[in-house]
Amino acid sequence: MAEIAQTRTPLLPSIPALERTPFHPRLAELNLANAWEPWRGFVTASLFYDVEDEYFAVRTGASLYDVSPMLKYRIAGPEAEAVVDRLVTRRIDRLKPGRVAYAPWCDGRGRVVEEGTIFRLSETEFRINCAEPQLTWFEDAAWGFDATVADVSQEIAGLALQGPTSKQVLQDVGLDAAAALPFFGIGDFATADGVSVTVSRTGFTGDLGYEIWVAPDRALELWDALMRRSEARYLRPIGSRALERTRIEAGHILINVEFVSARRAIRESQTRTPAALGLDWAVDLSKDHFTGKRALLAEREAGGPRKRLVGLDVTGRKPAHGAYLYRKGKEVGQVTSACWSPIAKRNIALATVDASAAGEGTVLDAEIYYRKEITQGKTDAAATVVPPRFYQPAHRRG
Repeated sequence: MAEIAQTRTPLLPSIPALERTPFHPRLAELNLANAWEPWRGFVTASLFYDVEDEYFAVRTGASLYDVSPMLKYRIAGPEAEAVVDRLVTRRIDRLKPGRVAYAPWCDGRGRVVEEGTIFRLSETEFRINCAEPQLTWFEDAAWGFDATVADVSQEIAGLALQGPTSKQVLQDVGLDAAAALPFFGIGDFATADGVSVTVSRTGFTGDLGYEIWVAPDRALELWDALMRRSEARYLRPIGSRALERTRIEAGHILINVEFVSARRAIRESQTRTPAALGLDWAVDLSKDHFTGKRALLAEREAGGPRKRLVGLDVTGRKPAHGAYLYRKGKEVGQVTSACWSPIAKRNIALATVDASAAGEGTVLDAEIYYRKEITQGKTDAAATVVPPRFYQPAHRRG
């Protein structure tokens, strides 16, 4: 009987669907929970072993979080400052070399495209770090200027070193000058082992912290040097679950959670202006020009945004994930992020509410749903509007 030819139809790609960061070999060894999730096409840890241990490492010791998947864009050239100044809402001519600024950038309607950190590396070179692809947006902004835009994401690996003992960790590996950086400072250094790094006094946890940027081929050397101090400094690798709790405590917004990019939103109701996100302080309407300025001026003249981001102090201990908010029986908003804060010992949340309900001290009714084994439970709680910075330790600027 003649053999029947067998054909194989590949159902899966022959390469991993998600890329691995330069730190992945060390992360995989330590990830006892084998808990992973995707981030911008890379596999990243959501949990290593115990979320409470990881959380308290951030708040009482030090932590390492792999930020390599973050997108990084270099804008360089004689007119690089003019490009960045036109792009973002802040005065970039006031940002000196060796300093970092945080700022949003908007479309022509004044809706936030994204926000991120801006590193001024020299008079003619900047690097912008953000969460979503922005290459074409930045290239459009640079059109007609004597400046170039390049995606350098794959050229730079990164670690967020955060927590009260992070300064001592840097000193332990020979980065004394980096440890002494001022808040939102940046510089180039070398470890005692000769690994060249760029260190910025930045982070996403609201605590004392740094971000360390290194060439991918030196990433594991850097990791090993830092982790040799794990026991002495209570230094732990952390995943996104612990980071998320610290983010909420710090009151930091997250794209696709507190807002949707104006470039990608299907519904305009999901977009926000800087003022609606509490970023009024990062907008300078006295600038000659930036994308979205006229729309933001019109918003201010009309009395401000119709919705605002607020913090909430919620009674009880059930986190108000996605809770609907009411005032005198009328729905006025919804919770975007929520958690129980161990360090503040409070049930906290970030929420978008009608401007009329955003005044500090306003008490709203929260309708909270939660899992109750195999059923869904429901409870009502009082939610008081408070400033959305729940944890700001004095040592974070020290």
